[in-house]
Formats: sequence, structure tokens, C-alpha cells
Amino acid sequence: MEGKTLTRADLAEAVYRKVGLSRSESAQLVESVLDEICAAIVRGEDVKLSSFATFHVREKNERIGRNPKTGEEVPISPRRVMTFKASNVLKSRIIDGHTSAAKPSKAKKAG
Repeated sequence: MEGKTLTRADLAEAVYRKVGLSRSESAQLVESVLDEICAAIVRGEDVKLSSFATFHVREKNERIGRNPKTGEEVPISPRRVMTFKASNVLKSRIIDGHTSAAKPSKAKKAG
């Protein structure tokens, strides 16, 4: 598997190519969408992007953890965490992509 990372610039470039906005407008559009998603998550709202995923904020209570080096018990303070749950459509696309990438292509024999 290749170590490529999709960046904001890549998303803006894709919008530029597919939608036809200028490069700066495409970058602003991507930023606006990401800002709105972030703001909703910070407010504690769920964000559901159909056919993609749901982002959910969970409250975690205080609990006792253990330092793995020393074995000493340490309190872990309460906090909010975000969870990401992929949709079934996304899961299927990932599986299909993995399956098709794993299949060796059959070379045509020259006759």
C-alpha cells in the first residue's frame, strides 16, 4: 500500500478540476466545508455525511489508568473524544477496492 496522504490542497485541486471554480474559490469552498464540520463537532453535534461516515462526540468519565512502565495507578481526567464511524457504503467501497487491487491482472497472450 502506498503512503500517499490526501491533503486540503488535493481536495481543492479536485474541486477545481471537477466543478470548474477557480483555484482560490475551490480552496475557499473546501475550507468552508471543513470549518463547518469542525464547528459542529466542537459544539458537540453529530456530523453525518451520507454514504461516507458519522462523526460523534462522546463524553468519557474519569477513570484509573496504569503507567505501563512503572505499574503505578494514575487518574485519567474526564474528556470529550470524537469517534468516526464509516458508513456501509464506504466500507463496501474499501473492501471492493482492496479486493480488486489484490487480484492479479490477466495479461493477454500475443497470438
